[in-house]
Amino acid sequence: MTSPALPASSPSPPPGVETATSPEVVRPAPAPAGPRRRVPWGALGTVAVGAAVAAGILVRFVARSHLWLDEALTVNIASVPLRSLTEALRHDGSPPLYYVALHGWIRLFGTGTIAVRALSGVFSVACLPLAWRVGRRLGGRTLATAVLVLLALSPFAVQYATEARMYSMAMFLVLAGGLALANLLERPSLSLTIAVGLTTGVLLLTHYYALYTVAAVGVVLLWYAWKGEERAAARRALAAMVAGGLLFLPWVPVLLYQSAHTGAPWGSTGRGLGTVVDTLGVLISGYRDAGPVPLLLAEGLIALAVFGRAVGRRRFEIDLVGREPARTLALITFGGLLLAVGVSRLTGQAYVPRYASVIFPGVIILIAIGVASFGDARLRVGALVVMAIVGMTGVRPIMQYERTQAATVARQLRASAQAGDVVAYCPDQLGPSVSRMLPASLGLTQLTYPKADAPQFVDWVDYATAIRHTPVPDFASRLLSRAGPTHNVWLVWSSGYKAFGHRCEQLLSFLGAYRSAGETVRLRWSSPEHMSLIRFDPARQYDGRISRRCSLPPGC
Repeated sequence: MTSPALPASSPSPPPGVETATSPEVVRPAPAPAGPRRRVPWGALGTVAVGAAVAAGILVRFVARSHLWLDEALTVNIASVPLRSLTEALRHDGSPPLYYVALHGWIRLFGTGTIAVRALSGVFSVACLPLAWRVGRRLGGRTLATAVLVLLALSPFAVQYATEARMYSMAMFLVLAGGLALANLLERPSLSLTIAVGLTTGVLLLTHYYALYTVAAVGVVLLWYAWKGEERAAARRALAAMVAGGLLFLPWVPVLLYQSAHTGAPWGSTGRGLGTVVDTLGVLISGYRDAGPVPLLLAEGLIALAVFGRAVGRRRFEIDLVGREPARTLALITFGGLLLAVGVSRLTGQAYVPRYASVIFPGVIILIAIGVASFGDARLRVGALVVMAIVGMTGVRPIMQYERTQAATVARQLRASAQAGDVVAYCPDQLGPSVSRMLPASLGLTQLTYPKADAPQFVDWVDYATAIRHTPVPDFASRLLSRAGPTHNVWLVWSSGYKAFGHRCEQLLSFLGAYRSAGETVRLRWSSPEHMSLIRFDPARQYDGRISRRCSLPPGC
């Protein structure tokens, strides 16, 4: 008997195919997950940097303030014929090159407020690509980006990009000369040697305080020429700077005359090392009092740049000897500043923080090196963002505040003064900013105390002596005589000017003793250049004599 045959076994269906006998449905396997999307931080960073730089360029051309004393006086001097420029500067106290450049600029674009300030804005914008190149050379793209952002949003840089003064030009020349010098030390060539010499001479002819920075660079080069690895290159660079200094020699007689006779009687010699700290605070935050935090942050980053080296994402190794290139840059930057402050105290020369414009690029680069020193990219970005916010906070007031009350005074004079009226300025430093807004068609006689000069200029020669030797009653008598019995005397005055004491108040009192006074414009202390305007009517007759008694101390 045979056993029954067993049915043949059916082959298993392929995966994913349903059969009639399948108890379960086999579903398709899920598709593999695609690559995870990443946030394009690089592109976002590029956009943010571009926006910061664009904003920094924009604010260099949009200040709303009118020209104050230094700007108006600079424009008036630059407007004289070139053959008369040297004599005009002998009575002012500045080197000539910026005035020559502004003279040509004025011939092209005129003397309007926006026009004359635009030259400084152009120099300031031209600093940005130079700063990028310097940063790229010293530390690659990261450092270049930090330098670019910090300079674009710097309150100090924006302040002097919006003033018709030589400080932005000095910053530009420092960056150009520093880049040429660094390249010359690395790969000597005739073209770089000429560039170093030219920028040295041109810088000295732009701002006198560049002498101290050039001296600091010279000392470092002397050391390199003696002990450095590339002695020949250092000697070549030193020779180039000496040759460039020869361009300054023809101007030395004028400098000696200015040093002996002009000076700056309104200024201060500073307070030693405290002046260095004050100057650094202004270079970081501008002239707005931003408190100690921005200064402390900047000092920490500079210390990190000079002495710190990242050994991990959040760890630093401190080397008290310092590390390059920050060590040499700090020696030049702060060596020049200390030399300037020291010489000012020894000789009695005036010093104000804006003179440190020649070391400002070095300070910004040192802070940027500190930012780039962090091993963690997030910390680098955070430090840069914090310093950028500090900068933007300081830039806003520069765009908004009015630096002088001159426009208010001039508006009142244009509205109320009559042809033949006499306008007096006490001190004479109020004259340039107001008089530029008073057209000759008004027919006004304008005189300044103490020298009874035209208001467009301030003669700084033996300034304090001239004030002491000009009796207030004599000047008051002159004003009343010029006005006669039918015309008003308008007094534009302010108090607190160094070397004047109470003389402007005395002049106010004398005029009030012989004329009826009515206050027209009051002092607005919120404006850095504040002033009052008072009209003295010819209601009472003046007989040509005036009492020599003073109603206010000190004596006349």
